[in-house]
Amino acid sequence: MEREGNASNLTDEDIVKLETGGKKEIRKKIFQLAGPSLTEMILLNFVQMLNMMMVGRVGAEAVTAVGLTNQPVFLVLAIFMALNVGTTAIIARAVGSRKYEEANQAAQQTFFINIVLSIIMIIPTFIFAEEIMILMGAAPEVLEDGVLYAQIIFLSLGFIAVSMSLSAVLRGAGDTVTPMKINVFSNIIVVVIGFPLIYGYFGLPEMGVVGAAIATALARILSAVWVIYVLFSGKFIITLSLDQLFIYNKSMIRRIIRIGMPAAGEQLALRSGQMIFARVVAGLGTVTFAANQICFSILGLTFMPGMAFAVAATTLVGQGLGAKKPQLAEKFGWETRKIGMIVSGTLGIFFIVFAPYIMILYTNDPSVIEQGAKALRIIGFVQVAQATQFILSGALRGAGDTKFPLYATFIGVWGFRVALCLLFVLVLDWGIVGAWLAIAVDQIVRSFIIYARFKNGKWKSLKV
Repeated sequence: MEREGNASNLTDEDIVKLETGGKKEIRKKIFQLAGPSLTEMILLNFVQMLNMMMVGRVGAEAVTAVGLTNQPVFLVLAIFMALNVGTTAIIARAVGSRKYEEANQAAQQTFFINIVLSIIMIIPTFIFAEEIMILMGAAPEVLEDGVLYAQIIFLSLGFIAVSMSLSAVLRGAGDTVTPMKINVFSNIIVVVIGFPLIYGYFGLPEMGVVGAAIATALARILSAVWVIYVLFSGKFIITLSLDQLFIYNKSMIRRIIRIGMPAAGEQLALRSGQMIFARVVAGLGTVTFAANQICFSILGLTFMPGMAFAVAATTLVGQGLGAKKPQLAEKFGWETRKIGMIVSGTLGIFFIVFAPYIMILYTNDPSVIEQGAKALRIIGFVQVAQATQFILSGALRGAGDTKFPLYATFIGVWGFRVALCLLFVLVLDWGIVGAWLAIAVDQIVRSFIIYARFKNGKWKSLKV
């Protein structure tokens, strides 16, 4: 089988260099994987910022429609994300131990499962789009265009699910460059198509938030087609084939689910907690929720370093353990965390200092700017903790230890974020500040739990 493409699996020569070259070689390997992911996320979030700015200029109702739709979408995608965790861990371990056929089987079964689940998920969300929006607390003025927006987004769920799962396959094998290209291209399409559709330029009708939905759906279709082509091309280290597409491999699916189930619980705990959070904030009014949604869009920027370095940690820890080098895997985890904390801390200072000016990029509503700036400054203060829990959770997942990220998320989100949000907002009447203080406490609690788990080293002996 060909071993071409952009895969960055650990060779015997790499291992010798990493074990003898010290931190310099380890950092070089980390940046080799994290670099494309960080570039991808910077560009993605920049494009998503532009998209939110375009929607923000339509009005608070449009921003609210996007925000209320995103919450159930994230909840549905949580199931797919969980499967991706199992896939990435198995593929990283298999590639690290040179078991390429096993990696192929994991990729094939992931693709099959995602197709089946996509069909199951799309139908009810499309049919009950209006009921879902009402359940999320949408006001009548939001429902007017919000329901059609939600239906279009729900129809595109299958494409984003497939794109996410096959990108996870590529990353597990060490290729972070191809997902970067695909996702950046996809998000550029959102802006290029979305701008004329939202505002009615170049002879197109002015469609507002519905235009944003159409652009998003088209971009998701194109990204899914691209990543499917890559893995069916036969030029990559992992290869899919049509004759194997519907072959059911019970043992492999069991392995993927066994590793992914705790991650599914983690995602469900996180997303359901976020839905409650969004529902509580929606009760503060459309203007406050619009400020909250803009802040969540900006919060994605702060996820960039943590998520990018988490990708590197997952792949390198998994490959290190697959190569029977647990001490090297641990070094990968700690060094990745250190770099990520420096980057995130710097970003946090930027948010604290320039919060109002960042909000002005999204909206010209003084009330939205004022409320959003307060939330952004709270975000800035928890960046180091947030990076720690992102990166070390990624390292644990690479080892197949998906239970502790679940425990940490459940305790942090439901024991602190939801509980404190209800207390601060509904009882103490602290408004958006109380809601985002609850998020800050959640991040800090989760970082302590994940740090303790990684430090005790029990993850080194887990089998996947």
